[in-house]
Amino acid sequence: MFPESSAYFSVPHPFDAYVSLWPKDQPLPDETLLQSMKSKGMQLMSEVKALEGNCLIHLRQMGDDGRAIVEYLKLQSRKIDLVLQHLLEQEARDGEHCIGLQFGGSGVRLKSAQSLARGQQVKLLLFVREEILSVLCLAQVSDCREDPDEPGCFLLDLQFSVITDAEVEQLVKASLVVQQKQLKHRKTNN
Repeated sequence: MFPESSAYFSVPHPFDAYVSLWPKDQPLPDETLLQSMKSKGMQLMSEVKALEGNCLIHLRQMGDDGRAIVEYLKLQSRKIDLVLQHLLEQEARDGEHCIGLQFGGSGVRLKSAQSLARGQQVKLLLFVREEILSVLCLAQVSDCREDPDEPGCFLLDLQFSVITDAEVEQLVKASLVVQQKQLKHRKTNN
């Protein structure tokens, strides 16, 4: 639930994020409370992702016999994920919308119109559309500096402080998939 800082690499990739300041006088939630803070859509998406991951692990152990089944189930899962993502996009979101620049299993980098103090805790809602991933967590501002390319905007580095192990795993997997796609794209363009 509290991963070590910089334990995972991060990958540059655009995504949407919503940031809300966490009250300084309020203790950080535990994993159970964090789960209850999620919308129904996010809870459903988390359950579907967990079920899908467990099922595919068992099917892959079947070897060549299970390959066609795995591919078919991946397709079905992708369709369900797209429907759930559409539903999530319709939900109201609280907090300031920020442009995500980089993500990984330890934290994120965002572009924000708002400067935040180092050490400030924030509630963070992440949406990585291409990987059909949504995450609710708490994060601590580890760095905030003015964006040299866009005066009046700030680059925020946030390290996760309260996040479920399952969501760390999903972020790590998504970052690896994104990196793999970027490497293939570079290879084909060279």
